[in-house]
Amino acid sequence: MLAVMVLGLGLGGAPAHANGLDSLEQFMRQAKTGRAQFTQVVTAPAKPGQTARSKTSSGIFEFDRPGRFLFNYQKPFVQALVADGQTLWMYDADLNQVTARKQAQVLGSTPAAILTSTHDLKALQADFVFQAEPDKEGLQWMRATPKAKDGQIQSVLAAFRDTDKGPALAVLEVQDSFGQRSVLTFTAYESNPAFSATNFQFKPPPGADVLRP
Repeated sequence: MLAVMVLGLGLGGAPAHANGLDSLEQFMRQAKTGRAQFTQVVTAPAKPGQTARSKTSSGIFEFDRPGRFLFNYQKPFVQALVADGQTLWMYDADLNQVTARKQAQVLGSTPAAILTSTHDLKALQADFVFQAEPDKEGLQWMRATPKAKDGQIQSVLAAFRDTDKGPALAVLEVQDSFGQRSVLTFTAYESNPAFSATNFQFKPPPGADVLRP
């Protein structure tokens, strides 16, 4: 269920009629850190003669821009996706296995880059095409499409909810090039919490197999 995707929640004085792109830009500019509970539903494309199957997981997401985040999956299986600014760690407790990759090589054209890598939307326009989408369900939507045609991510939709503290990310929807759809929703957001210096550090558990592809 681990996926290279990052969530973020924004704050701070959005205009009353801001569109989704305005909300994203303000989130990037003002949300230094954040914490939220998340639910992720991953739906694979249906095989001939079968209905599509979905898997649901949940946990806690934290971020500290630029470039540090943690997805702590708690149900149905204990897993973790941790970016410490240099290395992206993926940990599977059942397998007692860790995969470590250089962060710069794997996060370039992903939702992680959009929501945690920088404070400046313009810095991402070399890799993505951004556009506002029509409002629906009381949310402001935007779409990011990677310019690279050979990546795994086909498109990213993000929806923001306007609050008295500014835009908060409500939904993140990722469509990959294999037809798989991942939808993440967020609750219990905390804006700009203080994290310890070790919060985004990861040490492989004793005895774990560590793979460095």
